[in-house]
Amino acid sequence: MRTQVLIIGGGPSGLLLSQLLSDINIDCLVLEKHTKEHVLSRIRAGVLEEGTIKLLKKAGIFKRIKDEGFSHDGIFLSLKNRGFRMDFKKLINQKVTVYGQTEVTKDLYEVREKNNGKVFNSVKNVKIHDIETSSPYVTCKIVDKETKINADFIIGCDGFHGVSRNTIPKEKIKTFERVYPFAWLGILSETPPISEELIYANHKTGFALASMRNENLSRYYIQTSIDEKTTEWSDDRFWNEIKKRLPEESLENLVTGPSIEKSLAPLRSFVVEPMSYGNLFLVGDAAHIVPPTGAKGLNLAFSDVNYLVETLEEYYQEKNKTVLSKYSKRALNRVWKAIRFSWWMTVTFHKFPNQSDFDQKMQETEIEYLENSEVAQKSFAENYVGLPF
Repeated sequence: MRTQVLIIGGGPSGLLLSQLLSDINIDCLVLEKHTKEHVLSRIRAGVLEEGTIKLLKKAGIFKRIKDEGFSHDGIFLSLKNRGFRMDFKKLINQKVTVYGQTEVTKDLYEVREKNNGKVFNSVKNVKIHDIETSSPYVTCKIVDKETKINADFIIGCDGFHGVSRNTIPKEKIKTFERVYPFAWLGILSETPPISEELIYANHKTGFALASMRNENLSRYYIQTSIDEKTTEWSDDRFWNEIKKRLPEESLENLVTGPSIEKSLAPLRSFVVEPMSYGNLFLVGDAAHIVPPTGAKGLNLAFSDVNYLVETLEEYYQEKNKTVLSKYSKRALNRVWKAIRFSWWMTVTFHKFPNQSDFDQKMQETEIEYLENSEVAQKSFAENYVGLPF
């Protein structure tokens, strides 16, 4: 089997990449180790930047986002149980769209199937070979059949724990990482959201976030120890804790109920440089991780896709390999800006172990300055809605 571009990973970034490449007549196929049903069962957040929306329009999947997504012109920030609104529309005339990552993935699967895209699920034993040569290839099992796939380029969209990054010799890449000493405990409940817009709360007992999935489905998070277990948190305990941290004026709108999902997520910042080696290119979580505080994960993966599509299109038009080096440089330039913003959001709104009274005062002063400075608010808004691709 042969293709021009072989994509490992059938999540949203792999599917979007395959759709955009197909649209410009670059032959590609996708290998995904899980079943389609498993991929679509993974519940993820969905705050989409305007650049992401433009890419999805280009991929032909905007209709359901337009019909079912929620446009948000701002968010609320809270300090000492008192909230204030950041009005993105007024500040920079932009917005974000709330639409679940699972729904994005579902839409991408549908458009790939409609266009007869080559997406193989339940693929086993994926191994990457000869990425330093002009003839890289992958061996794997497709429907229990040993298969060899030759390609011009191999793209790793297979996440932090995938095979792609680990194929690169360790001495050829540099890793930058910060692991945060806390986690997010999240619940999903079939209750109307406390607010139409997201609420980020700094509280002396820890961070909290209130968000929505739709008019009758809400997602809430609280900061906890990384050693916590979801089984230790009853629904009543969770609701009692988040009530302490959210702004008082919003609590009258809080509707509690049984959780339908409960999860614990550790936080980390992670970047690998460069994002390519030989004829292997890394996309999304395979190359970088951001804490969810800044709502950047999916958007950052999609900006990688954008740069890679442009790079490969230029390569196939000009047959000049020197253009390939542009991808990592362009992607990393935007990656580090998103890493900075997500790091800032994380260190400003979370309670750190052994945090002193001075540290708490610095966080409070930072947020109070943001509340009262239009210049600071414009900078925040520009980063939250997403820097240009």
